[in-house]
Amino acid sequence: TGTSHCKSIPNCKDHQHCEETASTNRQNNQLVHDLLPPEVCSLLNPAAIYTNNEISLRDVEVYGFDYDYTLAQYADALHPEIFSAARDILIEHYKYPGGIRKYDYNPSFAIRGLHYDIQKSLLIKIDSFHYVQLGTAYRGLQPVPDEEVIELYGGTQHIPLYQMSGFYGKGPSIKQFMDIFSLPEMALLSCVVDYFLGHSLEFDQAHLYKDVMDAIPDVHVKGMRHTVGPDWRQLFDVVIVQADKPSFFTDRRKPFRKLDEKGSLQWDRITRLEKGKIYRQGNLFDFLRLTEWRGPRVLYFGDHLYSDLVDLMLRHGWRTGAFIPELEREIRIINTEQYMHWLTWQQALRGLLERMQTYQDAESRQVLAVRMKERQELRCVTKAMFSAQFGSIFLTFHNPTYFLRCLVHFSDLYMASLSCLLNYRVDFTVYPRPTPLQHEAPLWMDQLCTSCMKMPFLGYMAHIR
Repeated sequence: TGTSHCKSIPNCKDHQHCEETASTNRQNNQLVHDLLPPEVCSLLNPAAIYTNNEISLRDVEVYGFDYDYTLAQYADALHPEIFSAARDILIEHYKYPGGIRKYDYNPSFAIRGLHYDIQKSLLIKIDSFHYVQLGTAYRGLQPVPDEEVIELYGGTQHIPLYQMSGFYGKGPSIKQFMDIFSLPEMALLSCVVDYFLGHSLEFDQAHLYKDVMDAIPDVHVKGMRHTVGPDWRQLFDVVIVQADKPSFFTDRRKPFRKLDEKGSLQWDRITRLEKGKIYRQGNLFDFLRLTEWRGPRVLYFGDHLYSDLVDLMLRHGWRTGAFIPELEREIRIINTEQYMHWLTWQQALRGLLERMQTYQDAESRQVLAVRMKERQELRCVTKAMFSAQFGSIFLTFHNPTYFLRCLVHFSDLYMASLSCLLNYRVDFTVYPRPTPLQHEAPLWMDQLCTSCMKMPFLGYMAHIR
């Protein structure tokens, strides 16, 4: 109501203005509700399989799985342990200042899929067209002003392809953080940079980056007996450890070696891969020769789009599935009435701005300026629903993220966790949802945008402040 809205504005004395604003918001709410088709408001299922490619599970004969964050899911307490252990290694073995011990792990600071510009000491979010999203650049723990970001990247915010080259997210000067374990890496890197800058200490950006990456300990633990029980080896036809991906997919030189019951390496030549045995290293080419598991009848799951999936899809034609644990939380946010409301209004504003450009009179230009400001404020609000610093791992203000681009290109399926598979029959066919091209935009959105031109230009500005 107008009264409750007025109470939400500190020291408000203009009650008539609040009543008018609340009335405008009620009209906008009703407009959005009336014009949205029913299917748009259907809730997404966090436990569903989402697909980029039509696949019949009936045709899949072999299922393969990565280990970390695929078969094994780790407790939230693990990341602070990784952060603290690596921080102490920097101090004790690399002789970094003891003052960095004051930093603790902040689980809400970074998100997966970010890039780190080593030479500029910048943690940034990049969209699918290689542009840095403004408002998502951090040096240390401090945001970098948009004007400085634009200047740093030649006035365009654009990252050239050669700096991000390769399928593994490791360009010559920019590294992409793609797996869940990279979250404590990004947090520690940002904290160390923050300390050096805050104390005006000179440092070599490349050395600092390498030191932090080298300090992150290997926390891989053979914990399958704790995950699925003591007889876990009987659940799989082939078990390979320390495969050293992604070189496992490209390097033919490393042979398989068998481990005995005590974990010691055996010297005999491997001529077949036996069920119940454990093999170390090896390479995919020998694996294909020994198993004859080839092409689309194999579906392999992993959490790292580069080291787990890209070669299998592009070089060998396997089906691929990605586990994205963040998907569950993001879908729950998307399903909220507040997010749906704000997203719909952003779409309406987009259409309005597009049409208002044709009018050049002073009043129209004023309306256009107000609506553009409103749109930007609303974008910042919806971004903060996912992460105050970086927003959603899937979307920037304008475009899909670079992470989503890779997800679409390198995975046939994606889901929040392995348990999502339990909701489907083994002969189920998954169909991608048809996404309209720009020239196939639904007519109801044009109707919404046209109707919005008749509304007062206050929009949701007062509502989101």
